[in-house]
Amino acid sequence: MRDRYHTLLTELVQKVLKGQLPSKEQVYRELVQDLETDSAEILEECLQEQLATTQLAVTNAIDELKQAKATRSLRALKTIQGEWERYQKDQGARNAIAAATQVILRSNPDQYFTAWVSVLDANQAQPLTLEQLKQLAGTLNQTVSMMGTANADLQEVITGIRAGLASWKALEPHLVSWMYEQSRGTLGFDGTPGQRGPWQLWSQQMSRPLLRSLFQGLALNQPIADSLGNADNTLQDWVDLALTLQLTQRGLVTWFEQQPYDSKWGTQQTIATFLSFAVLWGQLSAGIGQATTLNIHNREPLSQGCFQMALQTLRAFTQRPYFPLYGGVFALLSGRHLQDALTYLDEPLRQAEGTQEKARMLTLLGYSQRAMGQIERSLSFHQQALEIAQAANDTPCEIANLNHISRTFISQKRYANSTSYAQRALILARQRGDRLGEANALTNLGYAQILTAQQIERLIPEASEVAIGYLKEGLRLSEQLGDRQSQSLCCNSLGIAYGLLEQHEEAIVYLQQGLQAAQRSGDLYLQGLNWSYLAESYYRLGDYPQAVGAGLLSLYGLEQIQAPEQSQPMGLLRVIRGRIGAEAFEAAARQCRSGLLPLIGVDGFDHAMHLLQTSDQD
Repeated sequence: MRDRYHTLLTELVQKVLKGQLPSKEQVYRELVQDLETDSAEILEECLQEQLATTQLAVTNAIDELKQAKATRSLRALKTIQGEWERYQKDQGARNAIAAATQVILRSNPDQYFTAWVSVLDANQAQPLTLEQLKQLAGTLNQTVSMMGTANADLQEVITGIRAGLASWKALEPHLVSWMYEQSRGTLGFDGTPGQRGPWQLWSQQMSRPLLRSLFQGLALNQPIADSLGNADNTLQDWVDLALTLQLTQRGLVTWFEQQPYDSKWGTQQTIATFLSFAVLWGQLSAGIGQATTLNIHNREPLSQGCFQMALQTLRAFTQRPYFPLYGGVFALLSGRHLQDALTYLDEPLRQAEGTQEKARMLTLLGYSQRAMGQIERSLSFHQQALEIAQAANDTPCEIANLNHISRTFISQKRYANSTSYAQRALILARQRGDRLGEANALTNLGYAQILTAQQIERLIPEASEVAIGYLKEGLRLSEQLGDRQSQSLCCNSLGIAYGLLEQHEEAIVYLQQGLQAAQRSGDLYLQGLNWSYLAESYYRLGDYPQAVGAGLLSLYGLEQIQAPEQSQPMGLLRVIRGRIGAEAFEAAARQCRSGLLPLIGVDGFDHAMHLLQTSDQD
């Protein structure tokens, strides 16, 4: 076979040189007409050998005539190589379409949707392109015609694929236009109902009822189940929805990743896109289970398919270099959806193998669970992630989980354990040159020491120098790296330290810096903590209106993510009211109200006041 392919290549070179194959298309046909697909690797080896031999002849040629002849032969071989690469690409596409066809055809009709979801998986070696999806619909249609008998379910899959491609064609021109209309500063998947985000604009482009209803419901922040209650939705609608949402996600990620003039902003929005769609698929899965008007036999495969889409989204996210090892999902969600979303995101992990991907997903959720007060679950996630990362030689993930475990022990007031893990993280980070891991480890070391002192409500100035030194070094590194969350944690810790030293003006300076960093990173948990300690510092200075305003913001933000630390601003607000009286407290709340409305709105302000009033009745 090797001799045969060497002869074929030699003859092709001669034909090219003689002008007998004037077009690349003719070279392509001559090359592949006698090729046996199971011996393609042999042809590849022969081609590489002839390229190497001819290149050597060009390099070592003594006279110009021989060099010119060898150069012409090399040029002909490179033309053949180009057509060979084209053949491999075409063959890969054909194989991908054939494999996708078999996945669907071998499934039972009631599993067509989950089969379709597996076909869409972007984590495959060769994800299907738009053209290949179109070809897949054609191949399936030919199969239905050859069957000779009607297959209504399979026909709906075919129609759904074509409908999804049409939906995407209608939506694509409007993929990012909403950002320029609303402001470029935020992805906008959460905000004032009907006013922010892409959903309302996208809904106007949809001709199919299910997608239009879903987008309208998201625009109005309505429960997903309310958007799925139409009993007339068919398999075609769900195939259309899955394809359109995946193509939309893919389009947004590609667009954000290609922002050359503001790459940091693009990275932030790409992260937000991955998390938004992971959460959306989770909500769809839960909503399907709650949509009682749907046929009970359809609910399970539809729900399972949406589960699988969320898992695929998370897996794709974990493989990105900007995956946030030190962040959670708080940049995207607030209110009632967050708890449901985090509960859902735990579930796909049980289906993932013990790989690097799972370690990174566990890291993401461990942080989120800690912020919600689920300390034992958070610690379990991070311990599992640490073991998997070590086995997978994922050193950045290993260092991150050492740091997360350190912070989780702080939540349990186990400061000696926290220091031990932080020291391990610091040593490993410095050995491997992981400056982000080093910044977080320094932050943890200083944070643990500050909170140890806070526990006894005493911080000796001399003894504070080491802790404050760790924090300032961690802050410097965090600022250099642009790590907003570590900046916020460092500033928060420095604010606590200076508060314990009774230097409240200095504490406010750092806490305000920490608040700005938390807002830029979108981390609601750190925002709530910084507001809480700002309220404490203002209270110590006797600035009650500022203390009340910061306290209400902290209470509202921490309650939104179910963080147990909400009891801290709640207690402080009650102390302030007891000290200055109910009438003066109400006056202070009215005085700060106008400054709070741009941040949490009228409903948010009223909700925070209601929480305080409700606590009086408990």
